[in-house]
Amino acid sequence: MNLNNIGLNIPTILLPNPEIDLSRWAVIACDQYTSQADYWNQVKEIVADAPSTLRLTFPEIYLEDSDKEERISKINQTMEQYLGDGTLKEQKSGFILVDRKTTHAASRKGLIVALDLEHYDYSANSKSLIRATEGTIVERLPPRIKVRENAKIELPHIMVLIDDPEKTVIEPLFQLDLEKVYDFDLMLNGGHIQGYMIDNPNHINAIAKAITNLAGSDINNAVDERDILLFAMGDGNHSFATAKAIWEKNKAEATDDSIMEHPSRYALVELVNLHDEGLEFEAIHRVLFKISPEKVLERMERFFLEGGMEPFFKACTSIEEAKKIAASETNGKTHAIPFMAQGSFGVALIQHPTLTLEVASLQAFLDNFLKHSFSAELDYIHGEDAVLELSGKPDSIGFLLPALSKFSLFKSIAKDGALPRKTFSMGEADEKRFYLECRKITP
Repeated sequence: MNLNNIGLNIPTILLPNPEIDLSRWAVIACDQYTSQADYWNQVKEIVADAPSTLRLTFPEIYLEDSDKEERISKINQTMEQYLGDGTLKEQKSGFILVDRKTTHAASRKGLIVALDLEHYDYSANSKSLIRATEGTIVERLPPRIKVRENAKIELPHIMVLIDDPEKTVIEPLFQLDLEKVYDFDLMLNGGHIQGYMIDNPNHINAIAKAITNLAGSDINNAVDERDILLFAMGDGNHSFATAKAIWEKNKAEATDDSIMEHPSRYALVELVNLHDEGLEFEAIHRVLFKISPEKVLERMERFFLEGGMEPFFKACTSIEEAKKIAASETNGKTHAIPFMAQGSFGVALIQHPTLTLEVASLQAFLDNFLKHSFSAELDYIHGEDAVLELSGKPDSIGFLLPALSKFSLFKSIAKDGALPRKTFSMGEADEKRFYLECRKITP
């Protein structure tokens, strides 16, 4: 089985030696709790002097601190230390099967693999095998590149989705007799995690065959001649884009073809089935501030009319009525978006939308509105109650969006390209991936 054709690589994973306390080793993704210093102070107290991924990563809450350069230097030194003193041990080449229990899900299954960055393009209209689900903000890459460019190892918090409604890739692996490589509680409400080594060539071939089947029978032809979306970024898109940037730099500076065997060509990720019961998509709503709600709706109507669509608005007596109307009106030919402003409620109905998702239609308008309304402010809000509260204030209007259907995600990306920023959230903050496995990214 040719793994290159499906963008897959068999990594040699590094795990802490058996004497390491994994509950202090594993730390949540660096882009979480970015405004909550108390959380990271608790992490420091729990870790204390123990070996930990806290010392190998750069929590983004500290990105603006004055000691950034010193912190990055210390991270690189600690990586070399852990490689040299036996803290990290090479495992057999293979994948790791993951079962994660959180406070919100009894089980979320995953598979740790390496993906080929040659098959990734984060541009808006990408047709690559691996694609971004949301727009990549290039300005966010430099600080991440700075952290990774001289690193000896990588630690993934990246979660990549596969569209496998029949559950043919990951789920059958739990029927195998596999070696357990970790089993422990994660800190600070993170739940429990178990990992199993998959190094048997027959098992790896079966995984590759199942993934190939997801892509279609003609995957063995030149990938760049078709439009096959096999892997969609879930969490960690900017980290994956950072790995891509460094790989492209290494490739550009190479003097011979041996660079194509360089470990920086690949990135370690956790594959998760889009249809896993433990994976929940949550809507992210929008609230505009410092505006006139009436003028917003006037501009909204004009925007969609000029785009060749047919917008109109229905007034409602409550948000529940607005949601009920939206649920009954929404279909492939109409987008229905409930809105509220200072105790008034309604539904924006957009007929013949040019984009697949309601959030894409709304965000297109909001982006245009903000370009011409310099005092207006937009916030992305989790939870309907928060939207109701915020839109009840003067000079505000809130829009409720539906949770993204798992059956719509790949279809929408294939049709429209990367989704608008803040289209969906994969679970709560404490459900995000913890750093645990490592891989060398230098020879």
